[in-house]
Amino acid sequence: MRITPTLAAVPLLLLLLTWLLVRGINPEAETFDRALGTLDDALRIENALRRDILASRAGLLRNYDPLVRDSAGLRDLMGRLDEVAALDPRIAASVGDLSALMVRQDELIEDFKSKNALLQNSLAYFGVLGSRLGATDGDGALAADVGALAAAMLRLTLDTSPTIARDVQDRLEALGGRPPPPGDTAPLRALLAHGRLLHDLLPATDGVLKTLFALPTGREQAAIRGIVLDHQMASREEARKFRILLYGVSVALLGLLIHAGLQLRAGALSLRRRAAFEHLIAGISARLITARRPRVGAQIERALADLASHVGADRAYVLFGGPARRLHVWSRAGAACPPGWPDRAAALSAGFDRTLDGLIHVRHVARLPAGPARDALAAAGLDGWACVASRGSDGATDIMGFDALPPSRMIGPDQLSLLRTAFDAIANAVGRDQLEHERSRLEERLQQARRMETVGALASGIAHNFNNIVGAILGYTEMAEAEIGPDGRAGRHLRGIRGAGERARDLIGQILAYGRRRAAPRRPVEVQALVAEAASLLRASLPPGVELVLEQEDGAAMVAGEAAQIQQVVLNLCNNAAQAMDGAGRVGIEVERHDVVQAQGLSHGSLAPGRYVRIAVSDAGRGIDAETLSRIFEPFFTMRQDGNGLGLATVREIVQEHGGAIDVWSRPGQGSRFAAWLPCIIEAEPPEAPVVPSMLGHGEAVLLIDGDRKLLLRDEEMLAALGYEPIGFTSGTDALAACRASPDRFDVLIISHGSSAQEALDLAAALHEAAPGLPILLALPSSERIDADALAVAGVFGVVRRPLSSTNVAAVLGNARSRNRELADTSA
Repeated sequence: MRITPTLAAVPLLLLLLTWLLVRGINPEAETFDRALGTLDDALRIENALRRDILASRAGLLRNYDPLVRDSAGLRDLMGRLDEVAALDPRIAASVGDLSALMVRQDELIEDFKSKNALLQNSLAYFGVLGSRLGATDGDGALAADVGALAAAMLRLTLDTSPTIARDVQDRLEALGGRPPPPGDTAPLRALLAHGRLLHDLLPATDGVLKTLFALPTGREQAAIRGIVLDHQMASREEARKFRILLYGVSVALLGLLIHAGLQLRAGALSLRRRAAFEHLIAGISARLITARRPRVGAQIERALADLASHVGADRAYVLFGGPARRLHVWSRAGAACPPGWPDRAAALSAGFDRTLDGLIHVRHVARLPAGPARDALAAAGLDGWACVASRGSDGATDIMGFDALPPSRMIGPDQLSLLRTAFDAIANAVGRDQLEHERSRLEERLQQARRMETVGALASGIAHNFNNIVGAILGYTEMAEAEIGPDGRAGRHLRGIRGAGERARDLIGQILAYGRRRAAPRRPVEVQALVAEAASLLRASLPPGVELVLEQEDGAAMVAGEAAQIQQVVLNLCNNAAQAMDGAGRVGIEVERHDVVQAQGLSHGSLAPGRYVRIAVSDAGRGIDAETLSRIFEPFFTMRQDGNGLGLATVREIVQEHGGAIDVWSRPGQGSRFAAWLPCIIEAEPPEAPVVPSMLGHGEAVLLIDGDRKLLLRDEEMLAALGYEPIGFTSGTDALAACRASPDRFDVLIISHGSSAQEALDLAAALHEAAPGLPILLALPSSERIDADALAVAGVFGVVRRPLSSTNVAAVLGNARSRNRELADTSA
């Protein structure tokens, strides 16, 4: 509601008043006063510190406690300046510089204390030793030199200039170069040692003092003081302004309270309008729910009219994309949609930011940034635009839009948010309508299927009886031909009758073959020999202008099935190819073996991983258009006048019964290609090639699971001969327990166990969970089919044919060893 921002502003204004009151009191003034007092204390302590340092240098202060106390006081005062340093980066920088100077001052004081202590000690010893040597000198010469040295040293104590230091150095050298006095020479040596020490120490100590007193601490303190004083004056001036501002805000708050009262009244009106909108949407939802299928479209258009009237729009529309495209439009008189609108609205909505409900609201199109979106809306003549967009399950964009022509009278976004509910109600109604339409269509198809089933049963019964009648006709015709002879008009008529009877018999045979369940036993069939035999039959029956070219791979490809049915597939495909070329052209037959690694989809069916033989028949005839291509395998559908529509239907049924699939490619004017994929059986594999040394194992442990103990022993012997260490189990539970107990014991897992492929797959998944890093090989019969995704989830590395052959197992185990080495290198 509009009242919400106003009510939220009241506590914000109260906070503002409190802040202005605090700022008017000038709380920072006390901080600045404390900072100035701290600077005064720092100046006083620093002066006392320098006084104590000079007293110590002069020997008047023997105790360094005042220096330590003054230094600690200065450090404490520097900590107090952190409060004011946070107010201004310049103060913080000056305080940082002053702190660094204080650290340097502490270092120099410590250096001074060390040197000064040694200096005062040496001066004391130097005086004592000089007095002792002067009292013990008999002739007075030594006493004179010592006295001169003491006088020079006293001058050096007061002035450490280089000239006086050289004088002391010369006297030390003169005293050290004279002959030692008779008797004890230790005092003279000690005097010279202390003299030399003082010669070096006095200038060094005074140098420390000069460096110490030269530190610009006073300048930094003055800089801080100046900035603090500026801030203090500014804060006082700012406090005065805040007091004036406080008065103004108080007056504004009074006006705000008056405005809030007006907003409350407006909010109540908005609530009533929103309630009316919700009531309207509820009525629309009720009408759509109760509407019967023929009336759904009219109810949607009525709902659009009601919604447009409420939101202040001149046009309203709802568009559902996807294959089942649906569009409903309402517009007031004289406000019809321009060409191409609202079809462009769905794509246009993708360029706008949406709310969480998918709402897009453009109050004034002219205020949009320049670009294609604004141009498209302006081209549709819009001043305001609102829509609800949603992406359907098929990926298409569904949209419900409202157009406002100039001048826009569209309501605000607070009520427009309810449009999502209206859009969902309309979308649900359309969905129910589509489901009802789909249900009706499925019922019609079911009824058609039932009728076809009835017709098929009737046709099968009629075909059996009609077959007997046609057989009699052919028998009497043959007897009549034998009596009349081939020549003459009657003979020609009889041959025509016999030809028509034979065609009727073939048609009846195809009808019976299509409807009959093929339960004949499956036997291994060599495809190459079968196709070669079919090709020889075709060459004798195809038109003279049709050339048949057969291309086959070397080696045998065996499938399990009925030879007659597979040959019928080849014959039907080749006859259709010859008829598609109008009796002239080239028909190609290709027989190839293929290993399908992962699940593969074809135009009519799909292939699971395994080995297949592909029989492809191609022609350069008329080709097939897309509409016809979708129906070529329907029973009784044909494009030829003399066709019966059962040839390709029979081909598809035979291929599916053999576990295969069909792939069709065709283009009008470019010819066609029909490929039948049939699964190979293990006998179809060529003679095993000898196992080369590189395929042999090196003692890797192979966990082998097979429920048949005889096959398990055979496979164990084969693995041992290949250089592996087989560990066999007849129970999947025992193998799983062993793998869980010590997963590092095995290198490869081979599962040739289970009454079904799903049971073997479940066992593989459990073993993969127990030992995720081990490769798993699944041994399946050629007829088993498992989805590639299911193999990946179960952790299956590869699939081999069951029963196992040494060549295949050696090759697959070699790949597993390579994979283990790659994983080990990656982890390293």
